[in-house]
Amino acid sequence: MAPIDSDDNTTAGAGEELRAGRRKAARYVVPVTVIGVAAATIGLVPALADSGDPDLPKVTAEQLIEKIAKSDVQQMSGTVRISTDLGLPDLGGLESGLMSGMSGGPGSGGGDEGSAADPSAKLTELVSGTHTLRVAADGPDRQKVSLLENAAEYSLIHDGKDVWGYDSKSNEVYHSTAPDGAERPEKDVPATPKDFADQALKAIDDTTSVTVDGTAQVAGRDAYKLVVKPKQDGSTVGAITVAVDAETGTPLKFTLTPASGGAAVVDAGFTKVSFAKPDASTFDFTPPEGAKVTEGDEAAKAPEHGRKAPERGGKTEGDLAKGMDGLEVIGEGWNSIATFDTGGQGLPTASAGGDLGDLGGFLGSFGDQVKGDFGSGTVFKTRLVNALITDDGKVYAGAVTKDALVKAADAAK
Repeated sequence: MAPIDSDDNTTAGAGEELRAGRRKAARYVVPVTVIGVAAATIGLVPALADSGDPDLPKVTAEQLIEKIAKSDVQQMSGTVRISTDLGLPDLGGLESGLMSGMSGGPGSGGGDEGSAADPSAKLTELVSGTHTLRVAADGPDRQKVSLLENAAEYSLIHDGKDVWGYDSKSNEVYHSTAPDGAERPEKDVPATPKDFADQALKAIDDTTSVTVDGTAQVAGRDAYKLVVKPKQDGSTVGAITVAVDAETGTPLKFTLTPASGGAAVVDAGFTKVSFAKPDASTFDFTPPEGAKVTEGDEAAKAPEHGRKAPERGGKTEGDLAKGMDGLEVIGEGWNSIATFDTGGQGLPTASAGGDLGDLGGFLGSFGDQVKGDFGSGTVFKTRLVNALITDDGKVYAGAVTKDALVKAADAAK
């Protein structure tokens, strides 16, 4: 691991050992990982406040990071309160219709509709708003995450080779089989403070300041507070604070505040937590009588998954997706920017014809028009991740400011 700012310094040898261990992770996790977190992020409502400053033995930042890395909690259960504030515009539900129509998912028309219990779509609801999750784990082969909704519940259960998704509102079930050695099926969607912390700690390098900022009590447990901050200017990340359980080293709370100030963008934490073995029945699941069951293999073969979109202005949706190949990362540390070329496809214009051109104008109204040596384009902003789409179809995205994106596009010209 790279040098860390702290009131207490470790020896050079210890620092080198930490450096070597940490650099096994992906080099450019931020902003690529932050983009993924922002796309499917969850957080804790501000009401979950620290309740006291317990008197704990002093530790250095290096020691606390190692404590997290060595934490090997296999059994736990608890409740996570969740909210997210990316500062996205309220589209009144229109975004759901656009996404389903573009992906061929439920409500898109044409062929069988997808399952309301499919976790690939269901868990992305955590991208905004306030949510409550119940989580449980008993080793690598048994995990459960339940999303509690108004008078309904969605559960994702991994029990051995079976992965079940159940949506009580629609009484639909989604079933698939996990390959040998598979980890938690919803791993790509952060569901606990540890999920967030693991991603954030991979970003620690020479561009990062890491310190210990006292203690706290979360969900009735004593914890240390680890603070991670970018040293560079130009990042939209202000600071990341992780409350680390003093006994087990498990992250209990994760808070990401933006450089622009205000409420946290991501603030995830336990309101209740236990490290006792969950009851085996927690992971039992049998489809309820009368429930519609969709098998994962069958869903993959459904017409909407393989059909070719109708021609739109001489382009197909397949053409629009080709540009995702060849994604590159430029810059370093917290100022890293992911970039790719869509193959000449900027925002759809009126010349594209039909609804596609109207969609381009609609989306453009939410962005800022910018110009530079690269030409012109549109910057779409959230409180964390910003993206520049140039008129000639190049995309630059990262947890960086609008000016940083324009500079990157100019430099690449």
